Parts: sequence; C-alpha cells; structure tokens
Amino acid sequence: QVQLVESGGGLGQPGGSLRLSCAASKSIFNIYAMGWYRQTPGKQRELVAEIINHGISNYADSVKGRFTISTDNAKNTMYLQMNSLKPEDAAVYYCRAEWLGPGEPYWGQGTQVTVSS
Repeated sequence: QVQLVESGGGLGQPGGSLRLSCAASKSIFNIYAMGWYRQTPGKQRELVAEIINHGISNYADSVKGRFTISTDNAKNTMYLQMNSLKPEDAAVYYCRAEWLGPGEPYWGQGTQVTVSS
C-alpha cells in the first residue's frame, strides 16, 4: 500500500508564501502523474496543479503565475510553492499520485491551508 504524506500547511498571510510537500512511500521515477487538489466545505475537490510524465505541468487558472509544482525524484517528493497567497486559497490541500500500470491513484490525507492576516 502506497502512502502519501502531505506537510507544510498552516497559516499564511495574504500576499505571503507557503510550501507544501507530499512524500511518497514508493519511488516516483516511473510515476505517470502527481498533482495537488484542494477542497473547501460544501464544494467539490478541484485540481490546483499537476505534473504529467515529469514534464507537462497544468495549473488552475486561479493559481497560474502564483503557484509552482515540482518534484524531486531522489526524495520521492512533490512540492507546491504557493506565493502571493489570497484568502480564497484557503482549503484542505490533497496530493494525488498515479503510477504507470494497473491500479487506482493514491491520495494523501490532506493538509489545511489557512490564509488570514
């Protein structure tokens, strides 16, 4: 069973920065896609950013130019650098990982991000 462990959430100030990490218990060398999603109460979970085949990055329009997704194969970790935080960025952030081959994608347990002065 693969585990994804998020960290780095917490309180950020408007205009400030936070960096989220997602550590995988399995090598991400052959991973197909890794991504960050977020969810607020009463709303559906939405894609924030994803990397496909270690090369193609996609971002939600609301975070383009402010958030950057990256991976470190040596550490089996994915990051989300969040800059210029806005109150509407507050949510529980989840990481998702999908490896090549059969099997369902995996999800982390989520990390809370609060944006407030």
